[in-house]
Amino acid sequence: MQIIVERLALLAEKICTQAEIDSYRVFHGRGRTFAGLEFVTVDFFQPVILITLFFEPPAHWLDELIAQIHPLFASSNLVLVVQRRYMPNAPSEIVWGELPESIYARRGNSLFNLHLAQQQNSGFFLDMESGRQWVEQYAAGKRVLNLFAYTCAFSVVAITAGAEKVVNVDMSSAALNLGRANHQLNNLAKSKSEFVAENILKSWSRVKRPGPYDLVIIDPPSYQKGSFIAEKDYAKVIRRLPELMPAGGLVLACLNAPELSEGFLKQQFVEQCPQAEFIERVKPHADFPDIDPEQQLKLLVYRVPPSAA
Repeated sequence: MQIIVERLALLAEKICTQAEIDSYRVFHGRGRTFAGLEFVTVDFFQPVILITLFFEPPAHWLDELIAQIHPLFASSNLVLVVQRRYMPNAPSEIVWGELPESIYARRGNSLFNLHLAQQQNSGFFLDMESGRQWVEQYAAGKRVLNLFAYTCAFSVVAITAGAEKVVNVDMSSAALNLGRANHQLNNLAKSKSEFVAENILKSWSRVKRPGPYDLVIIDPPSYQKGSFIAEKDYAKVIRRLPELMPAGGLVLACLNAPELSEGFLKQQFVEQCPQAEFIERVKPHADFPDIDPEQQLKLLVYRVPPSAA
């Protein structure tokens, strides 16, 4: 517990000296690098501290933690939210403070709408920061296809970095509506983005139509019954890459499934798109240490060559 208190004490110091603080993971127990704290993570989305419990903590553990950290923030206007992911529907509790009407994840000059204390996922995944940094580096001048776009954070980053256009595809119209709101929030030109509400595996002609693309981002759910199961469906996406990018280009293939290895994803490319060249695995963000790299988020970069005429 002491390490969490120490991390939050550092946050309290930041708040005293910085008016605006980028959202970040304060403490990551899920990587099992802190024995006995595998059940908890702590995130900061100014002005909210979010404690997420993935398993029921030891008796009185949470009460003791709250008692120790409350004095650190007694003079601030922060809000403490505890989410219990181990319970049905992952209920959230506001422990102190009052949630503002609008809450955002902050990334530099960009903001992203959040729906904290409303559903399991906040709408912005902090662990994907390494992927966003990669897109930021390579998106300029590119036509980007953002598959499984969710709330379109990749799109905001790509357009801000100078992408020519981003096509966001997701089967959830509600998620894409949040994506549109994120673009509007950041004053991005409407002409730079397109939103396609389709089941990707059943609508390749609709996905292909706004192309061709120079950069493809694949960031699917690992297991979403009825729509996408990575172990059997990822291959169906990879085999389509040559027709989506006939002039060739870069692919960022993401896999957030601890049970599936880097080797699994590489094998899908070998079998489904053997002409693609593996470039690198993007290093996971430092805020998300793990004792086993195979358990971490996998971000693999490939180069697809131009298709034969």
